[in-house]
Order: sequence, then structure tokens, then C-alpha cells
Amino acid sequence: MKRAILQKQTKNKTVKCLACSHYCTIPQNNVGICGVRKNINGKLYLVVYGKAAAVNIDPVEKKPLYHFLPGREIFSFGTLGCNFSCLFCQNWDISQLTKDIRFDPNRDELLNEMLKKCHNLKPKQIVNYCLQHSIPAIAYTYNEPAIFFEYAYDTAKLAKKHNIKNVFVTNGYESHESLKKIKKYLDAANIDLKSFSEEFYSKICKAKLEFVLKNIERFYNASIWIEITTLVIPNKNDSEKELTQIAEFIASISKHIPWHVTAFHPDYKMLDTPPTPLSTLLKAYKIGKKAGLKYVYIGNILSAEYENTFCPNCNNICIARFGFNVKNYLIDGKCKNCNNKIEGVWR
Repeated sequence: MKRAILQKQTKNKTVKCLACSHYCTIPQNNVGICGVRKNINGKLYLVVYGKAAAVNIDPVEKKPLYHFLPGREIFSFGTLGCNFSCLFCQNWDISQLTKDIRFDPNRDELLNEMLKKCHNLKPKQIVNYCLQHSIPAIAYTYNEPAIFFEYAYDTAKLAKKHNIKNVFVTNGYESHESLKKIKKYLDAANIDLKSFSEEFYSKICKAKLEFVLKNIERFYNASIWIEITTLVIPNKNDSEKELTQIAEFIASISKHIPWHVTAFHPDYKMLDTPPTPLSTLLKAYKIGKKAGLKYVYIGNILSAEYENTFCPNCNNICIARFGFNVKNYLIDGKCKNCNNKIEGVWR
């Protein structure tokens, strides 16, 4: 547990959390929407500080990031809790449990039992592991990093001192204050743009689209390398109109931002929704290209051709991928065939 640095004290020992765009007002002895930021005697604490619920050494392509250190490993960790309530969440067993017990009279005892199952992992231990094993980057992932901000911030700040890069895998709901504070330590982010419908965000995620769109622009304007992921869900966000809106929005910021359109698989509270057919993802791919996006990728389904990075100038394969097997043909970030610059972070 650690005192939160993103908070504002108000009257009657109530605090306002400044970590994400919900800006929760939290009465004494209560937690925010995420379930892990708690008001104790009028001061806000992050109860999951140093407690990693999931830890792995992943291929960077798994984030997914295709234009960021291709073929390299990335230290990946996350905590309990989330500020979204996505009905299709694939990591619900760590992200949603703290939310489900927010109003349980035995909340503190239940949360303590969950925390006992987590890894005790301080920022210094994470950075030291990366240094010892020559891992070039750290991903704050599996759940929303904004809600464990102080843990992420301390780790990112220390990592940067040792030339280790930092990556947020995020739903794009950071507060203005949190992004402003951490942006100089972030090198890349994969941001979920789950839909282009306020109704979808409200009913399925319990959030607002407008904040996500604004933050995508903020990340880009902060010179953080970004890639966008849309999980395409049958009959929810897969219409030609909505996919076109997403593609055109991304293109309006930069046509060089990679867009990952990925297949939905039934999970959590959307078990009755069928998996995404390849034909729908191919439709999304064509829509992205029509909107002028230079790099569109299909994921979560076998589609070798649509995982590759092609040069927008000569159509030569610059990076070949099959699953997590990667062959990088770039020379100093350029196409070896025509010398065209391919946008990304390559070293």
C-alpha cells in the first residue's frame, strides 16, 4: 500500500481521485470504481502498490505492438482492478473481482485474501530483472495502468534511468493529470478504441467514448509511439459505418498509426456472442486501407498475410510475422528495397 500522489482532498475527509477520467469522489473508508484506490482517514492510498497479479515475459507483438522493437521480449505486469467494466473482458479474473466486492461488507477481508495471492514485486526488482536478463522494455498491462498509477510511475521513472523503455497497454482513460505526469517516461502505448459509439461505451464498458478519443490525441501529441486496437465484436461494433468512423478518426490524427483489428472470442459475460469471422476482419482491413491508413493488421486469428508489415511505397515485406515468429528486414528503420522510412521505434 502506498499513498496516492494523484488525489485532491475535499470536505469531510472525502477525496477526489485524479488517476483516471472517472475522477471518483471517494468517501472515507471507501474505494473508487476500480476497487483499489481507497480513502483511509481522508487520504487516498493505492492498495495494490508492489502487488502484481500477473507477471510474464512476453513477445512485444503480444501487446500488440508491431512497430516497436519487433521480435524483442518485454517484461509485462499488471495488478488487480480496472476502471472499466467490459462485459467481454478477457482478464476479468484479475480486473473485475475488486469491482465486484466494492460494496460487500467483508470487502477488506476479501481484498486482503486476493492480495495474498499476488506477487510481491517492487519497482526496483522489476528494473533489476530487466537489466540482468537484457530485457529492453516494460509493459504495464493486463489491467488498466492508470488505476495503479503510482506503482507504474515509480517503475517507469526508475526504468528510464537505466535506458529501459516503458509501454502502456491502456483503455485510454487516463486523466489529464496522470498523462501529464508520466508522459516523459512513456515510449509507446497500445490504446484500445473499443467502439465509436457512446452507447457501446456506456452499456458495455461503463465509460465514455469522448475521453478515449481525447486521450488518443494527447498520447500522439506527446510524441509517444501509439498503436490502436479494436476488438471487433459481432453485432456490437462491426458495422461498416462504425469501422469506417474508427478508421477515419485514426487517419485524421496520423495515417501512420497502426490499427489492429482483432477477433473476439466469447468470454466473461458475453459467452453467447459468437467469435468474429475472418470475413469481418478482412472487411475492417479494407476499410482501414480505404481511409488511408498505412498499416492495418488482423489479430487473434490465423492470418499470416495480414500480420506482415508492408512498405507503403513499394509493397515489399519489411517485417514478416507468423504468430510470434518475427523476421525483421528493415535497415535502420527503412525498407531495404526502396529506402522508404517505416514509422516506429526500431532500436
